[in-house]
Amino acid sequence: MIRSEMVIAAAEGANPLIPNWWEVLVTATGFAVLMFIVVKFVVPALEKSYQDRVDAIEGGLERAEAAQAEANAMKADYQQQLQDARAEASQVREEARTEAAQIVAEARERASEEAARITEQASVQIAAERNQAVSSLRTEIGTLASSLAAKIVGESLDDDERSRRVVDRFLADLERDQAGQSTASSAGASE
Repeated sequence: MIRSEMVIAAAEGANPLIPNWWEVLVTATGFAVLMFIVVKFVVPALEKSYQDRVDAIEGGLERAEAAQAEANAMKADYQQQLQDARAEASQVREEARTEAAQIVAEARERASEEAARITEQASVQIAAERNQAVSSLRTEIGTLASSLAAKIVGESLDDDERSRRVVDRFLADLERDQAGQSTASSAGASE
């Protein structure tokens, strides 16, 4: 069947190698209309889509670069703050050490002053007690000496003035004897 149609077509004088001009014209017109539609509508839409994608990618890259720059700036700021904080902490520690040393020195000084004050008070108290004891002993010795002298002499020494003179002379002799003994014992010790 196909052979019979080919034979009929060949008999009509249609040469398959020579194109039909109407077909070429209709095909060229269809192609031109299709090309016009593609150039007028499809290509601008594709171009716009392409440009949007390029802008989105470039914008994303720019935003990423800006974000990276901002992150780097924040990191540098953070590192600077960290370094400042470390320096400040070091300075605070050094100030604390200095203050602690000063507090210790002040405490030692106060303790030393307190010890000196206590020692001085003790010395004053001892001297006062010694003077009180000496005074008490003088009075007692005076009374005993008066009684003894009255017994030895055989007369009453009720006269306070006379009694006082006897006591003073007795104590002066006693102190002289003690001073002589201490000088002799220190001379003997140094030999």
